[in-house]
Amino acid sequence: MHNRPSKTDLFKGRHFEQEIIVLCVRWYLRYKLFYRDLVEMMAERGLPIAHTTILRWVQRYAPEFDKRWSRFSAQAGTSWRVDETYVRIRGQWAYLYRAVDELGKTVDFRLSTRRNVASAKAFFRKAVRSQGRSPETITLDGYAASHRAVRELQQQGRLDALAKLRSSKYLNNLIEQDHRNVKSRLGAMLGLKSFSSAATTIRGVELMHRIRKGQFDLRAFPTQGQTTPEIWAAVLAA
Repeated sequence: MHNRPSKTDLFKGRHFEQEIIVLCVRWYLRYKLFYRDLVEMMAERGLPIAHTTILRWVQRYAPEFDKRWSRFSAQAGTSWRVDETYVRIRGQWAYLYRAVDELGKTVDFRLSTRRNVASAKAFFRKAVRSQGRSPETITLDGYAASHRAVRELQQQGRLDALAKLRSSKYLNNLIEQDHRNVKSRLGAMLGLKSFSSAATTIRGVELMHRIRKGQFDLRAFPTQGQTTPEIWAAVLAA
């Protein structure tokens, strides 16, 4: 049994109501807003909030929101398009490994300081754990390290030995287009200051992207006619 705090305990001790915290975090991760934009928006509602407070909320709650939503995550398909994209963190490049299935649904993602065989293997292990199964087809670009990572994992039994490995720029257009949705949000931020904070922020941005793509099974909730805040409240409380 998971010792997960209740929704009330999750926000215990905060000076603002939980609805305000969820709203600020959700809007920051979803829309191209700066922290100071949210400060102004909340001030118009009579809520004086410092931008550093919202920053702390994002770092504190993005992982928790991801955990709670992921309980209702629908499984992606078994044909994976895998690619890496670049993210700038405090003036240094980091590498965001991502995969989508044949319908464009997010399989998984992983931020890494390096782009090599070890990083690719770590991404595939994480993706297999999150999906609970190995892919049947893996489509990569021409980068040799990713191909080697797949072959080694197959030899080790961490990926299905019968999984088809292919290289196709045309088929990988799907993941490259999907990168743009995530990077457009990250690009509007005033710089990611550390690897850990960047990883947390990206986790929240990826969550919002999955929600937009309808990757959650919410049949247990009466979502018909419900507003977005009401749906969020139900998921967090479940």
